[in-house]
Amino acid sequence: MSKKTNLFNAAAATAAGFALALGSGVAAADSELPGTIIWSAYPTGSSGYSQAVGIGQVLQDKHGTNLRVIPGRNDVSRLEPLRRGRADFSAGGTESVSAQDAQFQFGERHWGPQPIRSAMWAVADSCSFTIAAAADADIETAEDLEGKRVIYVQGAPSLNFGVQYLLNYANLGWDDVERVEVGGYMAAVESIIDGRADAMGGSCNSAPFMRINASPRGLNFVEFPHDDEEAIARVNSTAPWFVPHRSTKNIGMDSDAEIEVLTTPYPKLITMPDTDADMVYNMIKAIHENHNAFRDSAPGAEGWEPERMELASIPVPFHEGAIRYYEEIGLWTEEAQENHERALERQEVLKAAWDEYLEDSPADRGEFAYGWMQVRKEVLEQNGFDTLNANWLD
Repeated sequence: MSKKTNLFNAAAATAAGFALALGSGVAAADSELPGTIIWSAYPTGSSGYSQAVGIGQVLQDKHGTNLRVIPGRNDVSRLEPLRRGRADFSAGGTESVSAQDAQFQFGERHWGPQPIRSAMWAVADSCSFTIAAAADADIETAEDLEGKRVIYVQGAPSLNFGVQYLLNYANLGWDDVERVEVGGYMAAVESIIDGRADAMGGSCNSAPFMRINASPRGLNFVEFPHDDEEAIARVNSTAPWFVPHRSTKNIGMDSDAEIEVLTTPYPKLITMPDTDADMVYNMIKAIHENHNAFRDSAPGAEGWEPERMELASIPVPFHEGAIRYYEEIGLWTEEAQENHERALERQEVLKAAWDEYLEDSPADRGEFAYGWMQVRKEVLEQNGFDTLNANWLD
C-alpha cells in the first residue's frame, strides 16, 4: 500500500459584511498570535466554515485571538480578500491550484498566476469530495453515471472539474452525461430532491446531503475501488491531489461503515508569500497543539492533524513559516522539499510567461483566455510540468 493511501484514509467588501467575529477579546499578553486573524472560507453552513468556527473558538479561549471568517460563495470571492491583503488566510479547496496556474476565472487579465503558499490542510475520516447520487437513480459505480443527469454549478470550476476528474475514473466526460446547470450548491441539492438531477459533487459529510438522504429519493455515494490502478491513474493524470481513501462517517451510513473513494484535502489553508512567517508558524502550531479541543466541533474537524498530510502531493509551494513548523515536528522530508522547490519553479515559469503574454495579448476577453491557455500549456510542457486541464477551453 502506498504512502498516500496510508495517509489519506469576491468580493471582499460584500463578504466582510457577513464576517463572523468569534469573540472580541484582545490577544493575551503571552500569546504569539495577533489580536485578530482573518480567514476567508466556504459559505455559512459548509463543513469548512463550521470547522473555522470551531478553530476560532479555541483561538479565542486559548490565545485571546479573534478569528474573523469571511464567507465566499465561489472561488474568486474566497481568494479576492487574500489577494488584496484583506484576509491573512483562505480555507478552501483546489482553487489554490487554479489561482496559481491562472486557470478558469483566474485566467482573466486582472488576475493571472498568483504566488499562493500552502500552510496546512485537513484530511477527514469522511471524504472531502466525491460524487453523491439519489439512491433511486441506480448509480453504484462511476460507469453507471453514463447518460445520467449530473449537476454542473455555474461559476464553480473547482466543483465542476472535481466531478470531471472522477468521471475520468470510468473513461467518461461531460459529453457522456446529461449536464444539468444550476446557480449554486444548494440549488444542486434541491434539483436532486425535486427529481431534476441524479448526481452531484460534494463531501461525504456535507450537511445539505442530509436533506437528500431524508427525501423520498434517498442518498447513495458512488464508490471508486482502489484496486483499479489504471482508473486511478486516469484521475491523477489531471488531478494528482486526488488520492485513495477509505471514507467513514458518511451521511446516511453507519459511522464505522467504509466506502472506497478518491478524495482531496479540504479545507486547504493557504496564504501569500508576504504573510508574516512567525504568524504562519504560530497559526499552524496553535491548530496542531489545540486540535483535541476542536476536533469534535464540526464534521471533518478531526482531519486537522499535520500527521495526516501528504506534504509532497500538492503542486503548490509551502510558506516559509509552515516549513519551519513541519521541520520542527519532524514531518518535513526530502520528498516534500523537492516538491516545494519544483512548485516554486512552476510559479516562476508561469509568471514569466504571463508577463510576456500581456505585452502583446488580444483585447477580446475570449481570445485572451484561449490564447493564455495555449501559452500556458506550451511553457509547462517545455519545462516538464503537468499541464493540468490544459485543454479545458476546447
